[in-house]
Amino acid sequence: IPITGRPYSRRYHKLLEKRKKLPIWAHKEKFLDALAKHQIVVVAAGSGSGKSTQIPQFIIEAGYAGQGKKVVCTEPRRLIATAISRRVAQEMDVTIGAEVGYSVLFEECSGPKTTLKYLTDGMLLRELLADQLLQSYGVIVLDEAHLRTLATDILLGYLKRLIERNSQPDLKLVIMSTQHEVKWFKDYFKGAKIVQVQGSLNPVEIIHTSKPIGDYLEASIEKVLEILTSEPTGDILVFLPGGDDIEIGSSRLTDLLKDRTNEFGPVRVLPLHSTLSIEHQKKIFKAAPPSTRKGGPVGRKVIMSTDIAESSLAIDGIAYVIDSGFSKQKVYNAGLHAESLLVLPISRASAYRRSGCCRRSVSGKCYRLYTKKFLEACQPHASPEILRANLAGTALLLKKLGISDMLHFDFINPPAVDMMTSAIETLNCLGALDGDGNLTIIGELMSEFPLDPHMSKMILCSPEFKCSTEILSITSMLSVPHCFFQPRGKKHDADEAKAKFSHAKGDHLTLLTLYQAYKKHNGSSAWCEENYVNEAALKSADNARFQLESIMRRFNIKLCSTEPSNCDYENNIRKALLAGYFMQAAKLDTSGHYVTVKNQHVVELHPSSSVVPKPTWVIYDDFVVAGRPFIRIVSDVQGEWLVSIAPHYYHISAIGRN
Repeated sequence: IPITGRPYSRRYHKLLEKRKKLPIWAHKEKFLDALAKHQIVVVAAGSGSGKSTQIPQFIIEAGYAGQGKKVVCTEPRRLIATAISRRVAQEMDVTIGAEVGYSVLFEECSGPKTTLKYLTDGMLLRELLADQLLQSYGVIVLDEAHLRTLATDILLGYLKRLIERNSQPDLKLVIMSTQHEVKWFKDYFKGAKIVQVQGSLNPVEIIHTSKPIGDYLEASIEKVLEILTSEPTGDILVFLPGGDDIEIGSSRLTDLLKDRTNEFGPVRVLPLHSTLSIEHQKKIFKAAPPSTRKGGPVGRKVIMSTDIAESSLAIDGIAYVIDSGFSKQKVYNAGLHAESLLVLPISRASAYRRSGCCRRSVSGKCYRLYTKKFLEACQPHASPEILRANLAGTALLLKKLGISDMLHFDFINPPAVDMMTSAIETLNCLGALDGDGNLTIIGELMSEFPLDPHMSKMILCSPEFKCSTEILSITSMLSVPHCFFQPRGKKHDADEAKAKFSHAKGDHLTLLTLYQAYKKHNGSSAWCEENYVNEAALKSADNARFQLESIMRRFNIKLCSTEPSNCDYENNIRKALLAGYFMQAAKLDTSGHYVTVKNQHVVELHPSSSVVPKPTWVIYDDFVVAGRPFIRIVSDVQGEWLVSIAPHYYHISAIGRN
């Protein structure tokens, strides 16, 4: 092996034969020729072409790594970054974490030998803070750029600026997209070389419904049973909008398949969505279960997934795709200062990507649970995240990178002026910017944390209230998926278990109580199961806490705590919470509803809240619109604290009149 000096293994040669059959392989020399002659290369290739695993290897083999330079490949999701890096390490016959590594939020698996690193686009943005010229990289590959995540769009704009200013003349940029969206990048990067990858993927038969479907979840389950009954062997991938649909559907399908092994063979139902732990997500790559008897039906996998499976995840064996036609998207309303999670029709480009998932290793069928007319009415492409996201964190990051005029930053699609203005206003109120729009000392420190600006401010203020240790734990719990769960048929038991941790003064203290109990029981799996809490989420919180604490130590931010026996213990924690979330406060009115201080919106406490009875004043972590507006993860605070902790804000808002 050129990198290690060891002879290649038998597995390497076996995988090499598979690699040579990928559509991208036939275009290897054309790509490398384009990379040698151009600073920016755009690779346009369909799903299943092998671009995510092979292009970075072509670059390494061509000698672009070395002399202190690495090759980096960004992915939009952590599961994709970790899964692809492991696959590439196998193909290169090297050790994961050594020659090939990955970096995702709160998890680093790379070292001094690493020459090829996969990481999320958000992590590359964080690296920019330490090295604004990205001098440690010879080639940067932005994979799945067509998905247009917020971080990808910022990277595209920043790297374009870097190259146009000739700040890094030796840096090469490779952008990977599907053919449907390549025009965006061709128009944006003038002079970039486009490499079109044509290839013979397996054929796919697409079947639309003849009339609209009323219940996509029920229709999906029925279609799975129909495939199991009447179609030849092959695994099934079902696209559903969100985690709730997937958990309900997985549970229902599992129940329906009980005692039907003789009829269908063994069927493993696997959910896949972002709030699952990495360990659970990895199960989708395991082979289908073997036949339970000689000559009996072959086992299958049924993966029920969000649009996470649309991307570079190569799941072998998928022969059938069931596409509900919907996905969940976060949409931020700058006027409401609220983020809504909406179920929306997918784009036509997304429909194409979904259908391609069943032709990567075999010929397949895609069952679309919608009509051709429905598809024709869909948008050609999904709305880029930058047009529908809260931009406060983005504005803080751009300021840290020295980009002062954010309204004229060269985005592919500039966000609306009111979205950017709202972000700047938030940073001003948090004290991150001075009167001239420059970063303050506290703003500089806030930018070092990979967190929402409100959370960063809360951590920085916590030593003042002698509770930075507790605030660190709460922040970590807020940074991971929901920790409480309710197994089907055990709602009463789960509610009773949750009640043991519930704190009348607020959900933040409930999360702290849960985390402290978890640590007291040494992270016991049995304890987690007994108390209906998500062990994987708590492990992630523990890891996040370790990483955040290391940032605090690096910048000499005091770690301190108030003794739980002290009468000020709970008040100190709630005051520190308020120091970060003072803009997100609401007051109980005479009708029994809450009214937000910001813009006077009438809201309700989320049903999951532990606060009882209803306090006069609360702060909240989330404002969500789900049928009607709710505030979620709330804590009881006192009115006079608002004025004493944030007089600059509450003087303007005339809080004293309420």
